[in-house]
Amino acid sequence: MLRAFFLISLLLAIAWFAVFGFRGQKSTRPEIEIFPDMVRQPKVRAQAESKFFADQRGGRQPIAGTVPIGYDMPMPHDEGSAVDAKGEGAMHAHLGFTEGTDYYNTGKMGANWGTGIPMNVTPQLLERGRQRFDINCMPCHGELGNGDGIVKQFGLATVVSLQDDRIRKMPDGEIFETITNGKNTMMPYGPRVVVPDRWAIICYLRTLQRSQHASAADVPADHQADLEKQPEPATK
Repeated sequence: MLRAFFLISLLLAIAWFAVFGFRGQKSTRPEIEIFPDMVRQPKVRAQAESKFFADQRGGRQPIAGTVPIGYDMPMPHDEGSAVDAKGEGAMHAHLGFTEGTDYYNTGKMGANWGTGIPMNVTPQLLERGRQRFDINCMPCHGELGNGDGIVKQFGLATVVSLQDDRIRKMPDGEIFETITNGKNTMMPYGPRVVVPDRWAIICYLRTLQRSQHASAADVPADHQADLEKQPEPATK
């Protein structure tokens, strides 16, 4: 028992000297780092010189034609207009990020979630929504919004189906808020997707939901004849 006590005391003394015994000592030799600090990683600091480039500058000029994140790009007047919370035709001739407190920028009408697409719904808007949906939403929610995207094969089992009644009945403004600020395991897309593209995604999502829950009565009258010509599904 006494032998174990002395052994433990010796180990504690060695540990104490290892941690505190050499604090404050100065040396010209490089430090011994088990885990090198990130401050000493090989990188170019802002406004620092660099001998790698001929002009000796570490910071480089932006590539021609690129724009910074958040740049307010102009939008042609014929691509549609947005409306404010009162329903008045307030033109939003920009493709920027959230810049106001109206329905177009927040999804809210007063203190409540609003509904409706505050842009002219055109084939071009739907196509834009499809493109943005495929890029930002499909990896998790799947091609049809059924929650069966590729990420589910890698263990993310918390993705909801956008075809659920809860989502189908959810106000458009609340979906806009979810896209903007995220929810649960979904990351916020507000800093990545501009406001018009968020509405385009919602517009396309509503089209997807309608396509998966449509009935024969939803087919326009001039296409009813084509529907009747369709062969009946085979039954076992």
